[in-house]
Amino acid sequence: MPFKFNGSRRDKFAKAKYRVTNCAEYNEALRQRGDVTVWFSEDAVRGWWAARSGERGAQQRYSDLAIETCLTLRAVFGLPLRQTQGFVRSLLRLMELELAVPDYSTLCRRARLREIAPDTRTASGPITLIVDSTGLRVHGGRDWMREKHGVPKARRTWRKLHIGVDPESGELVTSCLTAEHVGDPSALTDLLAGVAGPVRRFIADGAYDGAPTAATIRRALGPDVERIIPPPKNTGPGACAARKAHLERIAEGGRMAWQKATGYGQRSRGEAQIGRYKQVIGPDLRSRKMETQTTETEIAVKALNRMTRLDRATYERVA
Repeated sequence: MPFKFNGSRRDKFAKAKYRVTNCAEYNEALRQRGDVTVWFSEDAVRGWWAARSGERGAQQRYSDLAIETCLTLRAVFGLPLRQTQGFVRSLLRLMELELAVPDYSTLCRRARLREIAPDTRTASGPITLIVDSTGLRVHGGRDWMREKHGVPKARRTWRKLHIGVDPESGELVTSCLTAEHVGDPSALTDLLAGVAGPVRRFIADGAYDGAPTAATIRRALGPDVERIIPPPKNTGPGACAARKAHLERIAEGGRMAWQKATGYGQRSRGEAQIGRYKQVIGPDLRSRKMETQTTETEIAVKALNRMTRLDRATYERVA
């Protein structure tokens, strides 16, 4: 990124200033995020009860849509499971609906076993896919305890959330959750499997450089995808034509000129989405098991996309 090359003289550059050009619309979208009717639709009420499976044994009482609605409210408003049950119960009472509410143990159990309905993609044509990853805490609050009182490190401290961002729409088009020791290239196969629709450009940092990653991208997205990945310093082109072209352009004009020519600077939007996830949803995972943690992140990503579709800020540079 540019700041890495200008770090020693960063104080000599004036910070760019921007202003929001759609303040009224964006403010209304922020208000709508707290509107319960955005997250609790009439479709959820109509499909609250589960259809009979026709098999012998006990039947599920609540539909997948009902469970997902409750878990979405939990993610958006930051509620524990018990408070989620009480919150949904109060909503149904205010709506004068005679519907039972899943108890907290049902929500926990069904979150581990169910699948989230795929999100609707708004982009109609090929997109630019920006890939990045971040860490989410499993056990919060132990850093200070470990430093102050010598509490031993927890065995499961982090999970790694991998995301793919469309910079044009601002939506998270794919995501996957892995253990902390899984590298970014190793998780790429599962991450790209969640991409629905064509992709024309793939942008990622230097961790994704390499022949195995290039082969994974070709298999998942097709041979015509443009890969914009910075090659490491003091490396050869090898057998990869794309890396050779990047190295030649860097040799001619430097890395800053290569970033401007290829559009690599758009990768900052992926980092911005990671910051948005941690600010809106939070840096911690509330669930304890990997299956429910995966469901939690999938619901959180889907909720962030719904917030984006309400409206988002547009900026113009003023200085």
